[in-house]
Amino acid sequence: MKAKSIIKNLFPDFVLRIYLNYRRKKELKEYSGSNVECPICKSKFKVFADFGKEKRKNARCINCGSLERTRLLWKYFADNTELLNSNSKIKLLHFAPEKPFFNEFTKLKNIEYTPCDLFPNKYNHYKSNTKITKADITDIPFDDNTFDVVLCNHVLEHISDDRLAMAELFRVMQNGGWGIFQVPIDYKREITYEDPSIISEAEREKAFGQFDHVRLYGLDYKNRLEESGFKVIADNFIEHYSDEELYKFGFVKPELIYFCEK
Repeated sequence: MKAKSIIKNLFPDFVLRIYLNYRRKKELKEYSGSNVECPICKSKFKVFADFGKEKRKNARCINCGSLERTRLLWKYFADNTELLNSNSKIKLLHFAPEKPFFNEFTKLKNIEYTPCDLFPNKYNHYKSNTKITKADITDIPFDDNTFDVVLCNHVLEHISDDRLAMAELFRVMQNGGWGIFQVPIDYKREITYEDPSIISEAEREKAFGQFDHVRLYGLDYKNRLEESGFKVIADNFIEHYSDEELYKFGFVKPELIYFCEK
């Protein structure tokens, strides 16, 4: 069992919340400045905090906890879609809801928000009256053509039958709807690497980069999504930004955004 899981099992949610609030207040003071800006919560700091096993620099927003990929997607929502400012209701399905997104989507009047996960209890520390629905991505408990927008980021690399999951994402999306389905990608790899015989955590971490991943996606990821029925744009949105802006918002190249339409 990983250290983070052990800590969560040992301490009640309210104790963890007290500790996290204490750590956040301490970091807000330590990182005071205006060199970087989170596009989600609009907070400014001298630098974003390090994050990850290999300690990526300028990665985590001290205020809302957003990471490089979450901030990039938020800019994409704002600049390339009407998700954040539509005049009509948008039915949004969101798998494994990232907390910075969850916090904002629950506040937006134009969004009918349905966050979901196979293990909804792990989100008990989210402070909201919005229910997180229990949902298996390979057997989504909603009718065909239900949602205008579907978000599913860094989930499919954990799913043994990702093609079935993609088919389900396609099924519940309305005709004319769209979604963004990000995964970790090795941009130097043409063909996705997967081997179902690799089952131990140590072997999976060595082969796929993380103990709970079951494949390492390559550039053929777009083809997989298209085979499920989606029209896919692999959008190199990040190229719109200068080096100064990349640092300011804490973005990291390369990062294609997989915009999928039905």
